[in-house]
Order: sequence, then structure tokens, then C-alpha cells
Amino acid sequence: MDILASFITKAIALQRTIVLPEGHDDRIVDAAVTIMKDKIAKLILLGDVDTITKAIKTRGGSVDCMIMDPKNDPRLPEYTHNYYEMRKNKHIPMREAETLMKTPLYFGAMLVREGLAHGCVAGAIHTTADVLRSGLHVVGVKGGNKTVSSCFIMVTKKKEFGKDGVLLFADSAVNPDPTAEMLADIAISTAESCKKFLYVEPYVAMLSFSTKGSAISHSTEKVLRAMEILHQRVPDLVVDGELQLDAALIPSVGGKKAPGSSVAGRANVLIFPNLDAGNIGYKLVERFSDAEAIGPIIQGFEKPVNDLSRGCSVADIVNVIAITAVQSE
Repeated sequence: MDILASFITKAIALQRTIVLPEGHDDRIVDAAVTIMKDKIAKLILLGDVDTITKAIKTRGGSVDCMIMDPKNDPRLPEYTHNYYEMRKNKHIPMREAETLMKTPLYFGAMLVREGLAHGCVAGAIHTTADVLRSGLHVVGVKGGNKTVSSCFIMVTKKKEFGKDGVLLFADSAVNPDPTAEMLADIAISTAESCKKFLYVEPYVAMLSFSTKGSAISHSTEKVLRAMEILHQRVPDLVVDGELQLDAALIPSVGGKKAPGSSVAGRANVLIFPNLDAGNIGYKLVERFSDAEAIGPIIQGFEKPVNDLSRGCSVADIVNVIAITAVQSE
């Protein structure tokens, strides 16, 4: 399954507007030229208008995008006021609100909040913490959800697992030691991601070193509490736990360890109990089985805000823009 190609095809059909706050980065400009040439999405680039325009033209590109400079954009007073009203309970003075709104990350996040853009992609020159902070402070989390998390789309050669070998792993990049409530949020967000990205019904396994009480610890009790929360919040979600990995994926093992489970042996969404397990788990699968790990894809925001690695390539940026467009559907 060429899932990245399918994302690009879908993005072309959707024609979403994505804001790129790091308009001065050479890789961002190169990616923008490709996006505009292939009509993958509509773009807003942030930074000095003349500098970015010249950079696009130097690469032979056509300036088929909006370019905004937050420091002198006519929306700045309105956005400053809006941000101040959103954050005044945190005792942020108006001067600080204006300073933040002049930065591309916060201005870009406000473009998403205000509906001028469907999503934001940043991180080529900013840290993950900075990107997520701007998203949290401006875009906010989805109603009923308090946790921003991440998922990886794992494309493996094991066609018997997930959807033709494709599964979602979470959380593998953001939350070090999630509480039971956070695990429930992560499971709900990843189930939604499964529907958007794989177009299949999610079968969610809450993973542990124990299956159905075979061991008891603080960790297993946390997973069981997350299960209780999930049953209360989303009773229609097909989810089960605690499950060991083999019980979640292999029908014969699942049948023995968790008889009658609607998830055991058929999971396509794997929720790890903490970041140690999630990060190690996706890297083991990636390296040992020559799988492709697409992500991390940030989830849980009201509207998509995705983070790039500072070592990202132009192709990485193009792919994340396409993913963000699909995520905004």
C-alpha cells in the first residue's frame, strides 16, 4: 500500500489551505514550490513578503500562494486582542500578547483558529515544544479531550496485521507517562486518526505486559482505569485491554488469552502504556521488519497542527503537508 501517495491524491482533491510559519527556511520554500506546482494544497507562507517571493521565483516557481508578514499584517491588532482575551486569565499583558502574535508560530496558529487556514505545519527551525505550545495556546484541544498526543502510521510487510500490514501506534512521541485519563484521550484520538487515514473501523488494543489480569501492577491498573473511562465516554468504540502485543495481533494467541474479545487477534490501533514502550516499539518494528514509520502525526488539537523534525527533508515536508490536509477533512 503506497499510503503516502494516497494522501497526496486525497489532498489534491480536498484543496485545503495550510499555513507554513517558517517561510524563510530553504527546505520550506522548496517544498512550497512542489506543493504549488503539483496543486497538492493551497499555501500561506509567513515571513518577509519580498524575500519569500524572490526565493520562490529563484527556484522557478510561480507565486500561487499567500505570503504574510505577521509584524505588519493588518490582522495583527485583531489577532492580538483575540489572543489577549483567550489568555487574560493567565495574566498575560497586552504587550506580551502583541509580541507573541508578531511571531510566525503564533500568528500561523491564529490563522488556523480563525479559519483562514485548515492546518499548520512547522518545526523545521522550531522545537517540538514551541510548535505544540503555540497550538495549545491558540488552536486548543478538541472538545472533551485534554491531551495532545502523536501517532505513527506503521506500514509493514506483514499483510495479516492491521489493514494489509498498516497499523497505528500511539503515543510514541509526546507524553512520557500518561495517566489513565490521558490514555483514554490518546485512544480516542488515535481511533479517529485510523478512520481518517486508513478508512477502516478502528480496533483498539490497550497494550500491557499483562492480558486480562495475568499480572497486576500500577501499570496494569492504569490501563484498566483507562478502559473504564473509554466505556463511559465512547461506548461504541471497539476497544479492549489490557492486552499483550501477541494477544492483540495474533488470532490464535488472542483466542487463548482473551477468549470472546472483539479486539484480540485483529487490532489495527495499538495504544502503548507509556512513551518508553511506544517509542521503543515503533523503532523496533521499523528497524527489525524494514517497516515504514510515517509520523509522528500530532493529534488532539481542535484543528491540525503538525510538527516537523528539524532534520526534515523537502520530501518530508511535502508529505506532512498532505497528511495535514487529509487530517483536516
